[in-house]
Amino acid sequence: MITTQHQDHLVEFAVFGEFTLADFKEFEELVLFEIKFAGPVNLLVDLRDMADFTVDVAWEEVRFSQQHARDFNRIAVITDSQWVAWSAWLSQLFVNADVTVFADEAEARNWLAENDE
Repeated sequence: MITTQHQDHLVEFAVFGEFTLADFKEFEELVLFEIKFAGPVNLLVDLRDMADFTVDVAWEEVRFSQQHARDFNRIAVITDSQWVAWSAWLSQLFVNADVTVFADEAEARNWLAENDE
């Protein structure tokens, strides 16, 4: 399950439990809407409560990242998992955006706000 919010070039989403393909499609629709009407966006991705993800989500994320490589400014990933941090670093290969991993939500939000100044 995911929750999403969007405002002023910022798309936020948090994953709770298993991250499924249906969840990713919901995220994808929101991001595409924002890109269409606002241009490149920042992402705040909260994965602290993600228990697992399906293999099709991983594949879809790579495909989406390649197709929209220039549609993101900054991507802040909040996690305590070393595995998720490593995969976030790996995703930088597919997008032309600054991707940074944070353990603290306030630090992530501050970093994203720096981009707006």
